[in-house]
This record gives sequence, structure tokens and C-alpha cells, in this order.
Amino acid sequence: MNFEFSDEQRQLHDAVERYLSEQYGFDRFKAIKGSAAGWDPAVWRDLAELGVLAITVPAAQGGLGFGPLETLAMMGDCGRSLLLEPVLSSAVIATAVLRAFADETPAAELLAAMATGEKIAVLAHFESGARYESQWVSTRARRTGESYRLDGHKAVVMHAGAADTLLVSARTAQETGDAQGVSLFLVPRAAPGVVLDAYPTVDGQRAADVYLQGVEVPAGSRLGLEGAALNPIEAALDIGLAALCADAVGVMQALVDATVEYVRQRQQFGHPIGRFQVLQHRIADMLVHLEQARSMSYLAALRCNDKDIGARRRALSAAKAVIGQAGRFVGQQSLQLHGGMGMTDELKVSHWFKRLTAAQLMFGDSDVHLQRYAELTRGC
Repeated sequence: MNFEFSDEQRQLHDAVERYLSEQYGFDRFKAIKGSAAGWDPAVWRDLAELGVLAITVPAAQGGLGFGPLETLAMMGDCGRSLLLEPVLSSAVIATAVLRAFADETPAAELLAAMATGEKIAVLAHFESGARYESQWVSTRARRTGESYRLDGHKAVVMHAGAADTLLVSARTAQETGDAQGVSLFLVPRAAPGVVLDAYPTVDGQRAADVYLQGVEVPAGSRLGLEGAALNPIEAALDIGLAALCADAVGVMQALVDATVEYVRQRQQFGHPIGRFQVLQHRIADMLVHLEQARSMSYLAALRCNDKDIGARRRALSAAKAVIGQAGRFVGQQSLQLHGGMGMTDELKVSHWFKRLTAAQLMFGDSDVHLQRYAELTRGC
């Protein structure tokens, strides 16, 4: 199989890489991380002009209509640069959700606005106690005439504070844990009754717990058939998982590059420490883990749209487990080879390590996906 990028994919990668290397350096990252908002609207506008926000938006809504391979081409650069803006949560995951409802006017209009950077939407789905089980939805939506009343709590909603619209899953039928009965609603972040408890995550990105306290939304804000939203939500989360894998591989590549450069320059006993065979072996092991992770990232991108749900989830769980383990190894080795300074905020290595730590926990850690993979392969 040919894993080389096409000319179009390479041009996209080069454009994003050039912008981030020139305009999103370490100093700017630290300034944005320390700001009240935790993201920069000016960067968001620049990404819109580059076409990053329109990559997977359908052409009918003014987007480029690309898919997971083009997303993979840019996500590695996002990871390497430590991008704090909501590309994964809005331009990838929320866009993937809305694409399933693109024939409905509210979703189509929102997609068009997201492609230009005018609007930001994020998915508010997972809840505390769900243990990454996507069908675990206890938030309720009760029909009252021509509107719905939403009550519940969504946990760790990435970039909720930056969003104009929350894509909220709520149960209109059945009981918590049932696969049926989950609906999806467009909820303005500023709607009465929406309360956000915002906080930074371990890698400096922003998230919030979202509390819905008697939130009234019109019936027209519901997307799709009542009670049938779980499948498109799960499909979008799988696409997001594949994109997260690509982001993590970009971070691992940056860590390997930085570590190789450091051991070439660091002197001990009059020689670069990179000449010591034991350190060469450790770097070789880092490279092995990196290439394994890269291969699994390609697999995730190729299979994340698979119509065979079982095969898709097996591939994605395998990728997430391997990449999580590889990220831990590469990150720990890089910190150790940099010595005590590797733990300081002044060195980019520590921030890359935190990015990998956060990626390991998102959508379920390696243990969760190893167990899921075992369950999915049992009886195959």
C-alpha cells in the first residue's frame, strides 16, 4: 500500500507547517496558554484563511470536502506546534457530527459558518461515570409543546468556553446506557440555564464541565430523528480518535528530533553524550516506537470511516492502545535524556510530554482500548 501523500495533501501539510512554524512559535504558545481565554481568535482567523477549518466541510456548504487522510496530514503539525485552538474539537469532531445532518438547514448553515471561522461548535456528549461508553447518556430532553427542556451534566467538554454552539446529546427515550433514545440538539452556549465550569487541562488546552439547568431550545434545534443520534455521534468520535492519533504522532516526532539534537550537543567527559552506546540504544528504541505509532495512525485514518462498525472499532482501539503506549515510552525517554531541565516549563519538551499525557487519556486510555479490542475480537 502506498502511504505517500498526494500532491494536494502535501500542499496542505506544507501550508499548515509553514504557518505554524513561522507564526506559532514557543513564545506565542506560552502567551496564549497564559491568557484568560486560552486560545487566540487571530490564529483561528488565519487557520480559516488557510482552509484548515473547511477541510472536511462538504463542498455544498463552502468547504473542501476532504477526509481523514487530509486531516492526518495537518494534525501532526498541530501536535508538533502545541496548537491550543479547537481544531480537533470543532473543525474535526463537531464538523463530522454535523455532516451527518447536512441536509437539514440548521446544520448546513452552521457548517458554512464554521468553514469560514465565523462560528465554533463543539460536541458535548460524555458524562461523568460513563467510562468512555458513548451510550451512557443520562442528560434528559423533555418535549414541552414546540420546544425541549434539557437537564443534565456533560463532563470535560473540550473548548466549550470558545464555542458559540454546543452539540448536546440528551436522552428523549429509554434509560441511561441504552443505545436507542439519544437525540442531538444545537444549544447556544449563551442560552439561559447553560453553566460552564471551565478549567485548563494538563497540557494547557481548555475544557469545561457543562451544566444544563432547565435549558429551553426550540424543537427545530433537534438534529435528525428523535432518539436516533447515537450512531452519527459515535462515527464522529471515531474520526476524532483517528485525528488525535495523528496529533500524538506529530508530538512524538518532535520529541525524537529534539532529543537527537540535544544528545549531539550535550557534552560530558569531553564528548557529546550521543556517542555513548547505551544512549544510542535508547534513541533507537524511541524510533521503533515512533514508527509503530505512525503505522497505527495511518491504519486509524484509513479505517475510521469504515462502514463495518466492528472492524472500524477494532482498528481504532488497536491504534489508540499502541499509540498510547508508544507516547508514554517516547515521552519518558525524552525527559530522562534531557535530564532535570526536561521537566521545566522553559523547555518545550515538557509541554510535548504533557500533550501526550492528555492524548493518552482522551477517548479512553490504552487499558480501556486493550480491553475493548479483546471484546471486539472475541469470537471473530
